Amino acid sequence: MLDAAYMVVRSQGLVLASPTNLGLSHVIALILSYARTFHPKPQIPNPNIITTATTATMASKLLSPAPCLARASRSSLQCLRRAPTQATAIVQRRYVSAYGYEQAKALTFTDYGEPPSVLSLHSHSISPPHGDLMTLRFLASPINPADINQIQGVYPSKPTFTTSLGTANPIAVAGNEGVAEIIALGEKVKQQGFKKGDWVIMKAPGFGTWRTHASATPEQVVRLDEEMREGITAIQAGTVSINPCTAYRMLTAFTHLKEGEWFIQNGANSGVGRAAIQLGKRWGLKSINVIRGRDDKAAEAKLKEDLKAIGADVVITDSELQSQGIKDMSKEWTDGGREPIRLALNCVNGKAATAMAKLLASESHFVTYGAMSKQPLTIPASMLIFKDIHFHGFWVSKWSAQNPDEKKKAVADVLELTRKGQFKDTPFDQIKWEWETKGEELVAKVKDTLEGYREGKGVFVFGKT
Repeated sequence: MLDAAYMVVRSQGLVLASPTNLGLSHVIALILSYARTFHPKPQIPNPNIITTATTATMASKLLSPAPCLARASRSSLQCLRRAPTQATAIVQRRYVSAYGYEQAKALTFTDYGEPPSVLSLHSHSISPPHGDLMTLRFLASPINPADINQIQGVYPSKPTFTTSLGTANPIAVAGNEGVAEIIALGEKVKQQGFKKGDWVIMKAPGFGTWRTHASATPEQVVRLDEEMREGITAIQAGTVSINPCTAYRMLTAFTHLKEGEWFIQNGANSGVGRAAIQLGKRWGLKSINVIRGRDDKAAEAKLKEDLKAIGADVVITDSELQSQGIKDMSKEWTDGGREPIRLALNCVNGKAATAMAKLLASESHFVTYGAMSKQPLTIPASMLIFKDIHFHGFWVSKWSAQNPDEKKKAVADVLELTRKGQFKDTPFDQIKWEWETKGEELVAKVKDTLEGYREGKGVFVFGKT
């Protein structure tokens, strides 16, 4: 009978534990889960209410026919197949888990390529956690440029391709950043201080955060303490571990900038750029910020004012940076050059990045953390020989994996500034992800990010999943 029940539920696309590990109560749970999940539900005034009469009838029809259990396996299979049809009177929302089996959806891919071509929405089940496992329900997961590059197969950090989500061929879940809530956990997880309701962020890239639920171990996550969570929204927590931490680390790790000293950066309207402006202002630093020029000059002027409103001292376009008069403008900003520019943050490359490096004082530091233009970084020999400019690369994923305690401190500091109103969110474009949301809608939102301008940073915000 147990094998038969497993076959019935498996045939409907659910991925559950081996039938050898199931008892009679689990058989009933499988039947109830199958009936609730896959059969149409009649319209009643309150779909979340299961009446006592309905429950009694269901229990009677499932448990009373003892002859069914005593017959040969073929009769048992027939009995199990009839039960879901009789159970359609039970009405529950699709997003409610039953008997420990969590139904989940994820944006996945089997091969590298352009996101619109390779992404699809995959449904699967997660067994009840035991031992060192916990079940997570995601609250918010952003769409970062690194996520797109990872799907394309050009990012150094590779996702995990696995068949553990119930597929014949290995698949990977997209997304690297997000915040999730623990909804169930095994005994060993409890012994490490975790509890139901805790919020966690991912410790390293490649976990796969574009999904409703996941199974994880304590080694894969960083728990946000209660004091860190206080007054913080899910979106704020879900977007703190990459962009703000990148800015935090670059401003503090490569040179010691004193209060009143300058740094210059391109990509100033990005998540990292906005974070650097605000952190720098908080620490008494001055900033020159480079943005892409816009055809719409009114929009360009508004963006400059928006960045100044969060603490930018100077905002210029990439064309202004490469103009003949830039050195004179730089002297005007820095008190005739007596206030040196000692740090540059680069995520663009190309000629504009070289022009930015030329404004640095001798023995300054130039940090590259991206290559949005897909052009090489050209370094004139004179900068190395005569000005002794130090060029560095920075990858926040590697730093986070090697320095989890430092990352946690950076996260705590940024969240504390956010709580006090001293660090403002990057503009967000909230992408609602409900259980009923179609895969085509979610992939279209990823495509919007891939194609450039949007009103704000795309973030999947999970509703009733």
